[in-house]
Amino acid sequence: MRPIRLPEPPIGRRGTAEVFEGGICGAIKRVVVIGNGFSGAENQCIGLVRALGLFGRHSLYRVTRPRGGINKWLHWLPVSLHKKVDYIIRQICSYSRFQMEARGNKMVPFSVEKTGLSDVLEADAEQIAMMARNTFEKDGPLLVVASGRDTISVASCIKRLARENAFIVQIQHPRSRLNRFDLVITPRHDYYPLTPHAQRQIPWFLQRWITPREPPDRHVVLTVGALHLADSAALRSAASVWHDELAPLPKPLLVVNIGGPTSSCQYGVDLAKQLTAMLQNVLWSCGSVRISFSRRTPEKVSEILLKEFSTNPKVYIWDGEGHNPHMGHLAWANAFVITADSVSMLSEACATGKPVYVIGAERCTWKFADFQKSLRERGAVCPFTGKENISDGWSYPPLNDTADAASQVIKALAERGWTVHTQSACSI
Repeated sequence: MRPIRLPEPPIGRRGTAEVFEGGICGAIKRVVVIGNGFSGAENQCIGLVRALGLFGRHSLYRVTRPRGGINKWLHWLPVSLHKKVDYIIRQICSYSRFQMEARGNKMVPFSVEKTGLSDVLEADAEQIAMMARNTFEKDGPLLVVASGRDTISVASCIKRLARENAFIVQIQHPRSRLNRFDLVITPRHDYYPLTPHAQRQIPWFLQRWITPREPPDRHVVLTVGALHLADSAALRSAASVWHDELAPLPKPLLVVNIGGPTSSCQYGVDLAKQLTAMLQNVLWSCGSVRISFSRRTPEKVSEILLKEFSTNPKVYIWDGEGHNPHMGHLAWANAFVITADSVSMLSEACATGKPVYVIGAERCTWKFADFQKSLRERGAVCPFTGKENISDGWSYPPLNDTADAASQVIKALAERGWTVHTQSACSI
């Protein structure tokens, strides 16, 4: 098998003279990352920060929703309203508990789970904007990178309050009023609703409610997939960290990543049984197989694979305990089989340049079907049929979305007269 050439480190490393050509007040030296508590969204922000050369110079803030009990049914509410509703419910529950305890009844009407909100740094738009304004002359402009629906209101508020002191990047499409941000980074398939094929699927009376409604403008950076942490430096580091465990395994090493059903890519035990049969058919061509489940994987799906492969000496199934081998798998795998539901897992695997087989793509609808099509057209993925010889690979230009997006951020900053003060520049 031919060696795989990993993506080159992202551009954007600059010398001292170039970095400071805009003056000290024009150099980005710090980043505020605004996340929503979910690794899929926050890793996109951190990946972009790494590609800009600013990793380790960022602060993480979170827009957190109340969790537990009835809150799982309230995620459709805006965050601010959700918190108010949660506060009222807690007050009612506390009063009811007090009343019942006063009567000597040990029972409580409902259980109210702790949310853990006090354990995280809450994103406060006014405080972050004030910091950007007050420290501008000393520390230069502030780069704000946010991802996820719940972060939109905070990020846009920071831009409104510190327009001259901060540069706001919103990852994932905010659906409307893109001028609330300096730059929006989003997958190309988010604009699928504007294609003729999609328009034919939408009833005329619903078309005004489907977003986005306008094509991307110059402030939108389009990617193929999701941003992520799996750049060349991270993969080389993971290859070293996981060397002792993964290097001795018989090759080829097939890594199987299983996500979970979504509204646009639905499956259950039927796909699990299909995957099991296909894996049995290709085991002869594998030296080793390693299977991982995500937090979204239904138990009934994982049980089928555990039952079939838990005693097979060729197959290792990660049980979720100990260090997550995901980055090690990306570094050491010779090929991947990935369920079609996860844009993130597919984007990471396709960034390695290694063969990626997809199962369940035919079940994807709407823009996710368009994403699968784009990967096939690039030669990055093939449908998994169970007839493959895993030793027979293919090559393609690795997806380089994160580095490409970082280049566009640097370009947009330059239009403001600002540059990026990278770690490499600091050491010169």
